[in-house]
Amino acid sequence: MAEFADQSNTERTAITRRTAVAGLAGAAALAVLPGCSAQKAGASGKPNILYIMADDMGYADLSCYGRREYKTSNIDRLAAEGIRFTHAYANSAVCTATRVGLITGRYQYRIPVGLQEPLGPGDIGLPPEHPTMPSLLRKAGYKTTLVGKWHMGNLPKYGPLQSGYDEFWGLRGGGVDYFRHGFGGLKDLWDGDTPIEKAGYMTDLLGDAAIAALERRAEDKQPFFISLHFTAPHWPWEANDEAGKAEAERIAKIPGGFSHYDGGTMDTYKKMMLSLDENVGRVLIRLKQLGLDDNTIVVFTSDNGGERFSDNWPFTGRKTELLEGGLRIPAIVRWPGVAKAGSTSESEIISMDWLPTFLAAGGGKQDPAFPSDGRDILPAIRGETMPERTLFWRFTNKGQEAALRGRWKYLKIAGNTFLFDVFADPLERANLKDRYPARFAQLQSAFAEWNKGMLFDPNAPSYGFTGQQLADHFGMDS
Repeated sequence: MAEFADQSNTERTAITRRTAVAGLAGAAALAVLPGCSAQKAGASGKPNILYIMADDMGYADLSCYGRREYKTSNIDRLAAEGIRFTHAYANSAVCTATRVGLITGRYQYRIPVGLQEPLGPGDIGLPPEHPTMPSLLRKAGYKTTLVGKWHMGNLPKYGPLQSGYDEFWGLRGGGVDYFRHGFGGLKDLWDGDTPIEKAGYMTDLLGDAAIAALERRAEDKQPFFISLHFTAPHWPWEANDEAGKAEAERIAKIPGGFSHYDGGTMDTYKKMMLSLDENVGRVLIRLKQLGLDDNTIVVFTSDNGGERFSDNWPFTGRKTELLEGGLRIPAIVRWPGVAKAGSTSESEIISMDWLPTFLAAGGGKQDPAFPSDGRDILPAIRGETMPERTLFWRFTNKGQEAALRGRWKYLKIAGNTFLFDVFADPLERANLKDRYPARFAQLQSAFAEWNKGMLFDPNAPSYGFTGQQLADHFGMDS
């Protein structure tokens, strides 16, 4: 992928402000110029797809979902122009597992890499021969790009280019220092399969890379699928300011480079979220300037529930927990001519639904040997009601399991079992298993039957890697 010129914070701010004005005033002019129609990169009639995913963002971390301390104006505008889902779920309460569910369109527990909670050191990753969302869309004629976080295995066996993406610019691991792009002296920034070094704040760099990808796509007639996987607001909590740079210096002195348990402030988190919102805005403005927005499906969501500084209201729980706060995520879809502007939906959707939905939209086909466990949610995006189904989760390392059907949720956590009505009791406080024993038994039994068809690995790694394990994990010197 093309490299980008370095910019100072002052230059970037100025460019952002000029671009914002140009996006509003100039896009209309662009639209009437020859060759700048909405079909420019979609001459085949297939819609372009821009899938944007935040990392560890809580359900209410966006102001359009309830955050009060700041306003995410660009993402709010996206919601005002499309549909906002209030019952969207992640495939897992941690990132690697959700990403496996997303890219395969199947329960992640069907393959070994999906058992990682999170991805641990060793020879483990997404098998290149497994059909994926990008590989299936590529067969349907799409140019496929991943910008941002991969976290499903490392070279030489595993990677985005090995699993269906034509282009990749980003990181292979679970997270990086926002300024140093690695931990403990271990770098993790890549252009394709080539490690690179690049000055800049990670959220800005990923925004730059996505814009560059859009500009390349505007030059050809091929429909595109761009996955933009930000690392924000995942720890380390570093704002794009002098205090953030000082925090990066502090973290650099910690063995292994972890600041998970003592770093960050609410103000830092706010600044990270506003940076994320700004870069989403930059990407959307460029999409419009290029005349591509009318023929592009835009999705914004998160990989799982939030962490220490997130607002998960009105739910309890957080990342790593199968309570609603660990699983319920924001999901916004802008699809011109399909999603009604300013609408909301209570239809339950889940990460693995995007594969069948995008394939249906783009005229692609699923691999019959690997049918999706998700479903095409086009009716829900149109505002229609969809039939109920039962969804399942488990978190092996912590002995958690859950099943959801409509408003009713079976949950096992901390050695106890529960039945919750998550519509009436989103905080999951009232255990109704004794009041509705038949319903509880039905969901518990459904989970047990589903679980028989999934893989199980009691040795799947959990948190707490050493510096050397991280070095081995990235396949580089520590």
